[in-house]
Amino acid sequence: MSAARENQMTDAPLLSVEGLAVDFATMDGVVHAVEGVDLEIAPGQTVAIVGESGSGKSTTAMAIIGLLAGGGRVAAGSIRLDGREIAHAPESELRMIRGRDIGLVPQDPMSNLNPVAKIGTQVAETLLAHGLANRQNVQEKVVEALTSAGLPDPERRAKQYPHEFSGGMRQRALIAIGLACKPRLLIADEPTSALDVTVQQTILDQIGEMTRELGTAVLLITHDLGLAAERAERVIVMHRGKVVEQGPARQILEAPQHPYTQSLVKAAPSVAAARLRPEAFVTLEREAPPQDGAPQAPAAQPADSLSLSKGDNIVEIENLTKVYPVRGQKEDFVAVDDVSLAIPRGETVAIVGESGSGKTTTARMLLKVVEPTSGLIRFEGKDVSSLSRAETRDFRQRVQPIFQDPYSSLNPMFTIERLIAEPLDFYKRGSGADRRNRVRQLLDDVALPQSMLRRYPSELSGGQRQRVAIARALALSPDLIVCDEPVSALDVLVQDQILTLLGDLQREYGLSYLFISHDLAVVRLISDYVCVMKDGSLVEAASSEEIFTNPRDPYTRRLLASIPGNELNIAS
Repeated sequence: MSAARENQMTDAPLLSVEGLAVDFATMDGVVHAVEGVDLEIAPGQTVAIVGESGSGKSTTAMAIIGLLAGGGRVAAGSIRLDGREIAHAPESELRMIRGRDIGLVPQDPMSNLNPVAKIGTQVAETLLAHGLANRQNVQEKVVEALTSAGLPDPERRAKQYPHEFSGGMRQRALIAIGLACKPRLLIADEPTSALDVTVQQTILDQIGEMTRELGTAVLLITHDLGLAAERAERVIVMHRGKVVEQGPARQILEAPQHPYTQSLVKAAPSVAAARLRPEAFVTLEREAPPQDGAPQAPAAQPADSLSLSKGDNIVEIENLTKVYPVRGQKEDFVAVDDVSLAIPRGETVAIVGESGSGKTTTARMLLKVVEPTSGLIRFEGKDVSSLSRAETRDFRQRVQPIFQDPYSSLNPMFTIERLIAEPLDFYKRGSGADRRNRVRQLLDDVALPQSMLRRYPSELSGGQRQRVAIARALALSPDLIVCDEPVSALDVLVQDQILTLLGDLQREYGLSYLFISHDLAVVRLISDYVCVMKDGSLVEAASSEEIFTNPRDPYTRRLLASIPGNELNIAS
């Protein structure tokens, strides 16, 4: 009888961690990243670890699977899988465990896929390495894995490269790789952070089905408290490398006892919450009637909150379309289809929708990173496609991006100080002393300590890297910031700080935001207006209040119904 089967019969833990301590050797000495962590996971059980960025969540998970970053080591404690000690197991033994016994869905969908290998090839490598497929049936197994991860048209997707996938689709490919070998324990490190709520629900349902059918245990690392409450049986709260509270999920999140847990729950965004900046909310009754030629919302939608007069808008987009040719296909792919919207000056317009709906492509066209196939984009009344070189240089300073991925958007060879100072240096803003002072102020604004200045991106957590990216975008004091999933990698405490910061900056400087997000609770807090996109088209556009209290399109209603933890009574 197998050890896993015996575990299921005796209720012995599949994974047992006792007194785990992890140290990292750095130039500044030894850093105690994890201290005295205890946890148990039974077969078929889902346990979630929550906590802010840098609290030790991912480090604990990487210690379990033996994938600590350079300089990291298990300094003390025990890690037992099926009663077998693996804390100091040799690499050859760990290679046999990874994939087949312990699967991993890593946090970053951008840098964890081989950019020169097709998606199907990367899934096949895992199956072949563990003898779960042969050359004759491997393609069938690959399609099965991609289907289980919620990827549409898996036969075609298997033949594509990572750069042809959206961020959410890349994350689904990583999930397919993690689930391909049907491991007994799945470590899912922010497995749905890049996914919209409907796909997130599909993926989590699939993981739940595996748990029930195969007795697979799940260690879920997440900063989404609603997701933890809905999907996990137990929640472990970590702070500064230590476990401060653990217990049944709903008990922890509905009645937190530790002050830190209470602060986490209080900071969690909710679709029931009010706009962070209610005094700036513009009702439909306040709107000026649209003038001739002003951008209009789709005629089929009764809400026309984005069709303000031209004088009120910093950006106007009319009939924007982007078409991509597809290799081997007669029909081209329409990524954005006849989209019209406006961004009122000093306010926030959010675009929401599923992965691949055209949100990011629309933003990239506004940033002049991607050329539209047709349509018009005006910035302060000027067609951005006809700007002179000098006007384009000015446009680049006044319109700044915050990209979705905090890993690939930062130069790994630059220190944090140089990364934030880079736009100031490029545009020769102020003296050297002025720039240094500005960098330090920006670090304070995004809640990073001054000690970060000499570090490199590889020495920061995912959330810390995203804060650096936000600080860099703010460096030139732009008029419009295009935010592409700017807080998707952040824990709820830092997320709350950043959203509050964006609101404060908007009030102080009259900033305008185009906010791309799949997190509807975050959109509720930050936006004045919401555009809902599906399959490249705008299906609904209205004020934030209207979208969240009276959604008209069935697709919008489905998005709202898919929010994890939406029906739970999480403490506030």
